[in-house]
Amino acid sequence: MAASHQDTARPQNIRAIMSFLREHAPFSNMNDNHLAHFAEHATLRFFADGDEILSPQDGVVKRFHVVKQGRIRGERHNEKEDRIETTFEISQGECFPLAALIGERPTQTLHRAAGDTFCLSIEQDAFVNLFSESEPFRDFCLRGVSSLLDQVNQRIQSNAMASIGSSNSLDTPLERYALRNPIVCSPDLPVRKAVARMHENNVGSIIITDDNRHPVGIFTLRDLRMMIAEEKGPLDTPIRQIMTGDPCRLPATSDAFEAAMLMAEHHFAHLCVVDEDDRLIGVVSERDLFALQRVDLVNLARTIGTATHLRTLVSLRSDVSRLVDAMLAHGADSGQVVKIITTLNDVTVRRVLELNLKKHDPGIPFTWLTFGSEGRQEQTLLTDQDNGILFETPEGMTEDEVREKLLPFARKVNDELAECGFTLCKGNIMASNPKLCLSDREWDDWFVRFINASTPQNLVYSSIFLDMRAVFGPRESLHRLLEKVLERIRKNALFQKMLAGNALQRKPPLTIFRNFRYLKDEKKHTLDLKRQGLAPFVESVRVLALAHGVETANTLERIDALAKKEVVDAKDANAWKEAYSLIQAIRMRAHQDMLDRGEELTNYIDPDDLNPLDRRILRESFRQAQRLQQKLEVAYQL
Repeated sequence: MAASHQDTARPQNIRAIMSFLREHAPFSNMNDNHLAHFAEHATLRFFADGDEILSPQDGVVKRFHVVKQGRIRGERHNEKEDRIETTFEISQGECFPLAALIGERPTQTLHRAAGDTFCLSIEQDAFVNLFSESEPFRDFCLRGVSSLLDQVNQRIQSNAMASIGSSNSLDTPLERYALRNPIVCSPDLPVRKAVARMHENNVGSIIITDDNRHPVGIFTLRDLRMMIAEEKGPLDTPIRQIMTGDPCRLPATSDAFEAAMLMAEHHFAHLCVVDEDDRLIGVVSERDLFALQRVDLVNLARTIGTATHLRTLVSLRSDVSRLVDAMLAHGADSGQVVKIITTLNDVTVRRVLELNLKKHDPGIPFTWLTFGSEGRQEQTLLTDQDNGILFETPEGMTEDEVREKLLPFARKVNDELAECGFTLCKGNIMASNPKLCLSDREWDDWFVRFINASTPQNLVYSSIFLDMRAVFGPRESLHRLLEKVLERIRKNALFQKMLAGNALQRKPPLTIFRNFRYLKDEKKHTLDLKRQGLAPFVESVRVLALAHGVETANTLERIDALAKKEVVDAKDANAWKEAYSLIQAIRMRAHQDMLDRGEELTNYIDPDDLNPLDRRILRESFRQAQRLQQKLEVAYQL
């Protein structure tokens, strides 16, 4: 290792060192006593360009470093290709070598100065003291970027809390919310007595159970109103004839987010909480989950789902933005928030379809498909339409005759969705396009050609049509179609390799020196968080998922499934999920800021508008995308 020039911190320099440290995580969260301890024990070391700072041959690491100025490059020897590779770069404010220091072992990577570099360094004893005394420092050392991501999420939540007030987290298990000893009755109890029991206990629902306390039905005040209005029978009628059978249920270990999504999608206000043997242990209502929110997810979904006019749906879209703020304040991470937005989008699309069916029913059963980010359940407030239609051809009709009936209907729906804020697709990936209004046989033929002929256009289409989901109508035909598509892809190694090569076209916006690589067009000094940040994850994960028979389209769920199948390492999977979620969170916050300023929504940000912590985490997140793409390169020998 090259000799370095070093200066011990003098009293007059301690304040300057502390001031520098406060600008960078994890020091920005540490108290002054611990910062002073670091500064008092620090030496400032100088390394000339090319100097070795740490080497695997140096033995057990004895010093902790923070880059004050300059950069450190990590180098490893690629034995297969017999060359030196740069594996990472460390820039101002970043620390090294954490894993080796904590593990009391040599570093596995050679650390070299990339240009003239100054580092603040402390000996092992001072490091151990800080590690034991400072919780933020210890947390960062043990968890690295995961710890920083938590800090970002906490700040997002605290900002939103300022205007909304606190509440239980959406990650809280349902057993914390569930009403114990719920009001129950047998199936033979007359409705009159069931309602009296509800009144005595001041509840809005009663659960009907069998002899083993398994929930077999639910009866609510809404059911009572419908019974009377529609004259379904006298009040002495056994409740089994009036109840809603097979009530929705979740295990007690499920969290409030799962309950909220179920309630929003299906428009009900109560669900049963059961134990591992499906025995009733409680009931959760929407009021339990969202009593402290100004904007109620379940109520908003129900309002959208029961709207009687298009203008109502148009006006309700502004509430979705307020809901995003509320969800962030209540502890929803970016993955949860995009699923919430997607659910509300689904409810809106279904209602537009239902209203049009009442006015102009084409008389042909169909399944409304959605593709791309909506198919992955990863929509943000900036959304356009990617949809299509799948139908089974009725006996006695040709496919063209069915299309003749469905296309005018689809055109009307596409136009009304545009009024609701779902921009018309510039590439005409819409149900009103005759090429995307197809029978089950035609869709199957289309995918056969798609997979067998890996043209440049088909590879572009892969990012849209291989993430497909049914939003409305029967789902059996789509399920059968997807089974065949997945099987063909699993057997077609060449198509997989072409998909992998296409996925690698979207490079994360980092230079070899871990600086941001900005767009070259008119939007200078900006990054596109969707195409440069999220797409490398989405497209790389899609290839691995399709190759290994993972049916789900959601990126985070695909990563989980790949880890479960041991296709990827669990630690890598967690790092990729966190990095992807962070980029998504920054994108959503940027959208909220644009809305507040009355600007048109875009996916572009200027990193200089971010604080130092967010910029650092964004760089780390892009580096994780590079690591994921490297795995794809190795897997497919690209």
